[in-house]
Amino acid sequence: MHDVSAILTSLEQVPAILDQFVACVPAARLAERRREGAWTIAEHAIHLAECQPMLLGRIERLLAEDNPEFTPFIPDTSAVPALSMGLDQALASFAGHRAQQTALLRAATPGDWRRTARHPEYEAYGLHILARHMLVHDHWHLYRMEELWLLRDELLTA
Repeated sequence: MHDVSAILTSLEQVPAILDQFVACVPAARLAERRREGAWTIAEHAIHLAECQPMLLGRIERLLAEDNPEFTPFIPDTSAVPALSMGLDQALASFAGHRAQQTALLRAATPGDWRRTARHPEYEAYGLHILARHMLVHDHWHLYRMEELWLLRDELLTA
């Protein structure tokens, strides 16, 4: 687990990267639906915010419980997401939750980072895996958002 410091630093940097990305995109492009059934840039950003309370809860449970069992969090990706907030609110919510998450993770001991859990979708799961998964999830959505803004139609990921 030599990557804990890098994971923490990266998780802390995502809110600024997301804010700056959204600020660079022309307002009309934020809500543009490039393909039927595909998410917009704003919907990706709002989805990121909507996931954070669940992730915070998982961190809290991993730190408080021995080997907790989690249920899958599976939003319906076959449809446009039901948006619970506006984009500005989503960016603020994402940053606030991420600050809470990283404060807990920074306070975690080396033993805490080795704590495990059960998750039906994964062969192994625990605090370290969850933190890395959060980072990968953030960057996957950031990549999709950039693709929606800049990539030519014929090259968009299906």
